[in-house]
Amino acid sequence: MKKAIKYTLFSAVCAMSFISQLFAQEQPSVRQRADEHFLRMEYAKAVPLYEQLTAGKNPQVRDIERVASSYLYLNEYDLAETWFAKSIDMEGYSKESILGYAESLKHNGKYADARDVFKRYEKEFGTSDLIQREVDGCDSAIVWMASPLRYDLRNEAEINTDLAEFAAVPTSNGAIYTAEPKITSASRSGMTGQPYLKVFSADRNEASLTLPNIMPYNFNDAAYHVGPVAVNRDEDMLFVTRTHVGNEVQKIKAEGKHFRKHNLELKIYKNEGDNWVEEPFPFNNVAAYSVGHAALSDDEKTLYFVSNMPGGLGGTDIWYVERQDDGSWSAPQNAGPTVNSAGDELFPSVYGDKMYYSSNGFAGMGGLDMYEVDGVQSLFQNRRNLRYPLNSAADDFAYVVMADDDDAFYGYLSSNRKGGVGSDDIYSFYFEKPKVKITLRGTAFDKTSNAPLPDTRLSLLGRDAELIGRKLSDGTGAFEFELEKGKTYQLSGEKSGYMDSERAIAAIMVKPQQDTVITADLYLSRLKEKGDKIVLENLYYDFDKFAIRPDAALLLDKLVKAMHENPTIKVELSSHTDSRGADKYNMRLSEKRAKSAVSYVVSRGISKDRIVAKGYGETRLVNNCSNGVKCTEAAHQLNRRTEVEVLDNK
Repeated sequence: MKKAIKYTLFSAVCAMSFISQLFAQEQPSVRQRADEHFLRMEYAKAVPLYEQLTAGKNPQVRDIERVASSYLYLNEYDLAETWFAKSIDMEGYSKESILGYAESLKHNGKYADARDVFKRYEKEFGTSDLIQREVDGCDSAIVWMASPLRYDLRNEAEINTDLAEFAAVPTSNGAIYTAEPKITSASRSGMTGQPYLKVFSADRNEASLTLPNIMPYNFNDAAYHVGPVAVNRDEDMLFVTRTHVGNEVQKIKAEGKHFRKHNLELKIYKNEGDNWVEEPFPFNNVAAYSVGHAALSDDEKTLYFVSNMPGGLGGTDIWYVERQDDGSWSAPQNAGPTVNSAGDELFPSVYGDKMYYSSNGFAGMGGLDMYEVDGVQSLFQNRRNLRYPLNSAADDFAYVVMADDDDAFYGYLSSNRKGGVGSDDIYSFYFEKPKVKITLRGTAFDKTSNAPLPDTRLSLLGRDAELIGRKLSDGTGAFEFELEKGKTYQLSGEKSGYMDSERAIAAIMVKPQQDTVITADLYLSRLKEKGDKIVLENLYYDFDKFAIRPDAALLLDKLVKAMHENPTIKVELSSHTDSRGADKYNMRLSEKRAKSAVSYVVSRGISKDRIVAKGYGETRLVNNCSNGVKCTEAAHQLNRRTEVEVLDNK
């Protein structure tokens, strides 16, 4: 039978971690012993006594209600549902039984039935914020389960047992976590009947956590519960939650009896060689309230923790302190109403500018639900339920992100949901982020006519000219490729009868938040029919030189390719200058450049009778930048060009 550790979720922070009665009673009856265990929150001991009392013909509704409540506290929800169902059919049932029944149904995932029972309570006893929140939670759960988020959850079965394991914290070599040790001789909690919690460590491989061991250090020597634990980045400081074991206690009174309550405290341990040296947390006050469940901000200047200290909004709230320059901590501040509620907030963790924690004070799926908020300290906003399947009908808590990259984020959570190995189990979660598409989309055109070019062969090349993808444009000349963030590309287009065309595609350095389309059209110059003329753009010569530069050779290679693909064309390759300089000099320079370009083309296997060199100097200006006319450099550049014209195609 599963036994969950309710004290880790509620009682460990806000109620009785360990209770001793201040007086003795001679030969108490079964009911007296049952009541005393119940008041001490020793539910595992109370249940068999109450069940003994209810075995007769006329059981008391109060005893049945306490059996049901004990099972609810022990997270035995199926049994709690059964016993609460009995209680509300009896005369004199309490309104708490209606709530307990509805809560049990909700914990068992019977949201429609639970909603009906909450509405029954509202009809019999009146509405409240609590009832409305529970109804809203049932409605939300139905919607969330119908559209689950795409998380991959895996039970860490190599470290989970039939007892409780929870609150895994990633470390450099694996994880540390809190668990009930499987030690027969260990002292046991009266609440669950299981050994007191200790801090464990586990290795991590690619598949799972493995090789669990109780950590052999002094912080594990406390007599009662130890854990959960927070660890700093350097892993030389631990923030350990534990049950106070000293004589300082909180005195409480319940049903006319006096008890001593051993609250939780936070202890700081610093590593010094092979030892961990204990330091007190300055805001422990075990005679008045509990403190525990620590979490450090990323910069390790803010420490969050959970407490039911005065000034909070509900049962247990999340608070924070700031580390001062001298190493001391500032006075505690409440994290505020966005985070905290009238219920209980527990198990905070921080990753980047987000905090994660669990609460039963907002509309949720049942028990503790996990939430995410943006911000720091008391400046939080945008609280969001993590929804199904991270949350479930059971208690879900101790959510911690191990890594968050462009493709996925992953980490650990704890839950006592059905289907686990034991009571509270540790689960790993993995969320592959929806791939945000960066699409290169364009159309291949005839440069002269602007007509689209179907069946153009498009090639997408990487930074080192490696081929990424190749395809043909469709019937309208359109094409598209998928790109990756941070990468530069070269897009080229080829079509028979045309000169190849290229263009660079700059990298998108910041990951888009939604699908993004980059438009890049290609314009190909026809080189097929007599009279077709193209400008070899960006074919440059060094100043006053006519030797073929490497970049010019790459451009002339495109002409060579086009002529090989169209073996019957004959072309003229002409060179042109701007108007600056002497006319005769410009004519001679252009002739030399044209002949140099033709010689290169011939050297690449083109018959010399298929290509004619011609230098025109400044006689064929494409604008009015003639001698004596003042023009911009860009205007002069238009005249400094190399042209290819088809003379014949037979």
